Amino acid sequence: METAGPGFAADSAGGVNARSTESRPAVNLWEMFTGIVEEAGTVERIRPTAKSVELTVRAGVTGRGLKIGGSLAVNGCCLTAVKVSARGQSKLVQFDLLQETWRLTNLQFAKPGSLVNLERPLRADGEFGGHFVTGHIDGLGKIIRWERTGPDHVLDIAAPPEVMRYVIRKGSIAVDGISLTVAGVQKKSFRIWIIPHTFEVTALRAQKTGDAVNLEADLLGKYAEKFISARRPK
Repeated sequence: METAGPGFAADSAGGVNARSTESRPAVNLWEMFTGIVEEAGTVERIRPTAKSVELTVRAGVTGRGLKIGGSLAVNGCCLTAVKVSARGQSKLVQFDLLQETWRLTNLQFAKPGSLVNLERPLRADGEFGGHFVTGHIDGLGKIIRWERTGPDHVLDIAAPPEVMRYVIRKGSIAVDGISLTVAGVQKKSFRIWIIPHTFEVTALRAQKTGDAVNLEADLLGKYAEKFISARRPK
C-alpha cells in the first residue's frame, strides 16, 4: 500500500482512507495476496458519506480472526477493515473508501446482494498457490465474451493499454482478485479459460457480458520493464 500521512490509512486501490490512528491499531503498509480466492462474500450495505463511501460486506471464513485495522482483498482491491461485527456464523466487515478508490474500481457498480471475491493476506508460513498480487488495481476491464464451452467457460476481457502492455500468453493476471492464466492475447483484449471449480467458488458466476472487472497486471512484468528501461543508454 502507499504511505499515508498521520491519521490516515493507505488504501491500495489508489486512495487513502481517513482513519484515526489513535483509537485503532496501526495498519500494515504492505500486504501481499496470491489470487487464490477463499470465498465469495456478499455486499450488505453501501452508504456514501461526505468524506468516503462506507462498504459493508458479509464474510464467512475470511472474517474469522479479522480485527479492525486488518486487511482483506475485495474483488482484488486491498481494503482496511474499520469495523467488524458478528452476524450469526458470519462477520459484517465495514471498509471506508475514498471517492477516488470508488471511481477506479468496479466496486462503484456494486449494490446490496452483489457477490465479491474475498481473500486474506498471505501469511509468512502460508501456501503460495497463485502469483504475486498486491491489491493495487491497475485498471478496469470489460467482459466482451462470457460463455460456457463444454464443462468450462471462456472469458474474453477488453483492457486498457496500461494493462495490456503486461499481458502475455500463458502469463498471469488478477481478474477481480483471481489469479488466472492468460490463454490468448489480442491487441486490445485477452482470453482466459475458467474451470468449473473457479466458476463455482468465485463471484464470476454472477458476472455477465458488459460487466466491469478489476485488473492487476503481473508485478514481475512491471519490475522487468523498469530494470530493462533503466539499463538502456540515455
